[in-house]
Amino acid sequence: MTSYLDPQSLGLAPRTVVEVVDSYTIAIVIKRKSRIIMTDGQKILAKAEKIKRAKPGSKIILKTSAPVCGKTLQFLADNNIELDALTKN
Repeated sequence: MTSYLDPQSLGLAPRTVVEVVDSYTIAIVIKRKSRIIMTDGQKILAKAEKIKRAKPGSKIILKTSAPVCGKTLQFLADNNIELDALTKN
């Protein structure tokens, strides 16, 4: 069963979807069809930093069904944010 965190308790906007993967991993979930570009990557990094401040020691991943720009993929990898494919349901 998938469990979600209240984004406002982490200092994020209420529309942000934050999923608990396991006791050490938190996922930022983005469900959309349009490509994730560098501007989106910078916003994802800012959200990840807020989550790390609220829950130190957590590993942050990005779950998305959207294609990710190669430059953005490298940017996220350089900042220790892994990408996980979201199944389309």
